[in-house]
Amino acid sequence: MLWLKAFHIIAVICWFAGIFYLPRILVYYAASENAETREQLAIMAHKLYRFITPIALIAVLLGFALMALNWSYYLGAPWMWGKLLAVVGLLFYHFQCGRYVKAVMQETDRHSHVYFRVYNEVPVLFLVAIVLLVVLKPF
Repeated sequence: MLWLKAFHIIAVICWFAGIFYLPRILVYYAASENAETREQLAIMAHKLYRFITPIALIAVLLGFALMALNWSYYLGAPWMWGKLLAVVGLLFYHFQCGRYVKAVMQETDRHSHVYFRVYNEVPVLFLVAIVLLVVLKPF
């Protein structure tokens, strides 16, 4: 169990590192007026998204593997349902990032750098919620 937990935490940290940086690349993309810079940032965003997507899958699978060790406890714990809801929200955020990356690659995205600056803060809310639910188990 400890090995699963350790690798789950490692995968989550790696996923969050990428999910924090990806929208920041989109901020720089939207703020740039130089075509070459925008092209390079689009490539960076695309490569990062391709890198973190399997890591997200690994994090989720390891999380379910941990739950499988004691289904009755985890499915009966209200805090776990809150965590799962937050993880689903984070997955939606992740896939929305993918849509933005696709639009950037196709040069069809028209969001401003201000939009992406605000969008970049959303995963912090998921992180805070998930950590507080897991550590404090408030309900």
